[in-house]
Amino acid sequence: MLLLLVLTAGTIITLDYRGEATGVVHSAKSVLRDAFSPVGSAFVHGFRPVADFFVGAFRYKGEKDANARLRKQLGDLQRQRLEAADQQQALSQLLALQNLPFAESVPKVAAQVIDTTTSNFQLTVTLDRGTGAGVADGMTVVAGQGLLGRVVDASRSTSTVLLLTDPSSQIGVRTPTGVVGVASGRGANQALRVDFIPPATALHKGDVLVTSGLQGSIYPAGIPVGRVSLVDQRPDALQEDVSLAPVVPLDQIRYVDVLRWTPGS
Repeated sequence: MLLLLVLTAGTIITLDYRGEATGVVHSAKSVLRDAFSPVGSAFVHGFRPVADFFVGAFRYKGEKDANARLRKQLGDLQRQRLEAADQQQALSQLLALQNLPFAESVPKVAAQVIDTTTSNFQLTVTLDRGTGAGVADGMTVVAGQGLLGRVVDASRSTSTVLLLTDPSSQIGVRTPTGVVGVASGRGANQALRVDFIPPATALHKGDVLVTSGLQGSIYPAGIPVGRVSLVDQRPDALQEDVSLAPVVPLDQIRYVDVLRWTPGS
């Protein structure tokens, strides 16, 4: 059938070229167009997947390279955003240390946290300043928000700070109304327990407790320690149940001040 159609088309083209049988030729052309249209459509649809395959194969590498470039650009933007946030956090901590609202008259040594140790035995951080910079055992360490801990071991170039949340840490604290108690560490990510707060003491959730500074205290007076996260006044209890959340985000601190102050000074 296809061969017949081709031969007929050739004959009509020849007659048309010679100018013979013009009316018949035009009628035959119309018939042949209708006859060849399904064949052409079938040819195009049949070979389209093959053509698409080759086009896709040639375009694949270019699209893959473009996707790789876009992924790299996205990664660079995310890295830049994180670096900017980190720098902003460091700047905020440094500015806070320059404007401490407590211990204003105490000489200070600026230091950077270079290591963090969290174990079942002690919760400590290591500073990049030691005895060579005037740091000594027993000195108080603060961040912009308040108390971080105290120096328990100082070498020539570094020092170790025992965090206030360490189970061996005890801090004399004072409530906003002047009532004195003792805050004790209970471990990493745990609120401090406050003892010796008498029943019926005016204390509310969110109140900030500061170091008491009583005679013999190992910390200067007036340094923020934590915010009351729980207060329970049970009937007939000898003291109120009080929990204290540190005001310093211990896992985010990078820069601190060591107060050149020792008990009795």
